[in-house]
Amino acid sequence: MGSLETICGIVVVIVAFYYYLISIFDFWKSRGISGPQPVVLFGNVRDVMFGRKAMCDYLMEIYNIYKDKPMIGIFVRRTPVLIVKDPDLIKDILIKDFSNFAERGFTTHEKADPLSQHLVALEQKRWRPLRTKLSPVFTSGKLKEMFPLILECSEHLERYVEELASRNEPIECRDLTARYTTDVIGSCAFGLDTNSLSDVDSEFLQMGREAFTPKWYNLIRLRIKQSTPWLFDILGYILPQTKVTKFFTRIVMENIDYREKNNIVRHDFVDTLRELKSHPHEIDIELTDSLIASQAFIFFLAGFETSSTTMTNALYELAQNHKIQDTLREEINQEYAKNDGVLTYDNIKKMDYLDKVFKETLRKYPPATFLMRQSTSSYTFDSIKINIPKGQPIWIPVYAIQRDPNIYPNPNVFDPERFKEEVTRNAMFYLPFGDGPRKCIGSRFAVYQTKIGLIKILRNYNIEICEKSQIPYTNDPKAFLLTPKGGIYLKIIKINGV
Repeated sequence: MGSLETICGIVVVIVAFYYYLISIFDFWKSRGISGPQPVVLFGNVRDVMFGRKAMCDYLMEIYNIYKDKPMIGIFVRRTPVLIVKDPDLIKDILIKDFSNFAERGFTTHEKADPLSQHLVALEQKRWRPLRTKLSPVFTSGKLKEMFPLILECSEHLERYVEELASRNEPIECRDLTARYTTDVIGSCAFGLDTNSLSDVDSEFLQMGREAFTPKWYNLIRLRIKQSTPWLFDILGYILPQTKVTKFFTRIVMENIDYREKNNIVRHDFVDTLRELKSHPHEIDIELTDSLIASQAFIFFLAGFETSSTTMTNALYELAQNHKIQDTLREEINQEYAKNDGVLTYDNIKKMDYLDKVFKETLRKYPPATFLMRQSTSSYTFDSIKINIPKGQPIWIPVYAIQRDPNIYPNPNVFDPERFKEEVTRNAMFYLPFGDGPRKCIGSRFAVYQTKIGLIKILRNYNIEICEKSQIPYTNDPKAFLLTPKGGIYLKIIKINGV
């Protein structure tokens, strides 16, 4: 009898657990929202969880299957996630009714992951005052002040490219561009010479790669953080801090202390953080060292990874489209000629074709392939009379929208002329930097450092595909941001007579 009771008890527990797992699966059906049938434990993202498919590729599949629907309901494990496609609804979320969607739905962990407390992830209460204080660092006036620093780093890039080109070997372009953007961010944000272009073992570059490289232990940490944040917090009291956390916290705080003691003022990002630390009464939140270091950390990561990837993707497309490459080089040379061979801030603003190439690169390869928002209250989409509860995760599939043939004909073709002035399309169909109050704070900076890097390479070198070039482009399923699997190898050949 005892054994039978034990077996019955186990069966009851299993059935109860199974019911718990599937009890949420009528969430979207009860609201009249279409979506694929989920499976136990994985929801609709099993292939993504096992690293077999990139999330952007999965979302594009779903986007096309339900192409006539304004929104789609999926499940990430047990969590219902709303995919919003309709541009008017997207505008409601990002801009019109922003106060109802002011959070991104990330979790921050002061103990387990101290550098998670940055602008991208912070909840509304801390995000808003910090955004207000940090925004002045990214004005056009500040960017103009930083221009000579970016230009200096780009000259180091020129010398490094010349050295690489002389070897007449395929070049892994993500490594090349990452070294350049690391030096730019190090100089403009931290006031440091990171030496990534001259030092093969640059610690800054190593830490940047460590933060983004999809190694097994990083993936495990991410999965625990996403699925069981409470367990992740507990682990914070057991596991030591990561190398990345220790490095950036030390660099930022030592930099601030050094400037304080030596009365050094650079009017850069670190000085802004230093002002916050010195006058905590001016902002109505607790300013811990980890909170301050987090802001420098995200500025470095966002500027380093997204800009280097965008530069690389532009070079990849230009290598396959020599007519576009030649047209762009001609524009670059014309602007140099107008200013006696000197590149200026205003020169770059006048390069219309460069701007089109940049926009088309981000159209085809947006680093953040989907935008995340979370409802801060119960909300009803008036146009379709659908209600969602407070805390509802919402994803906007940028990658899929920007490759929709009904919006961008022949979306796999690289065509900068899509962005001619006379072409008009809904602003919500182009969102590489997001939109609304939580739009990327550093977009202006990213545009300039990317364009300057491309100018310096293209002016003197032809970019060509080689035997190691991966065609077609394959998205890395394990990477958080859009990343090519296996890297991008190209030939960089010096132009005769230059």
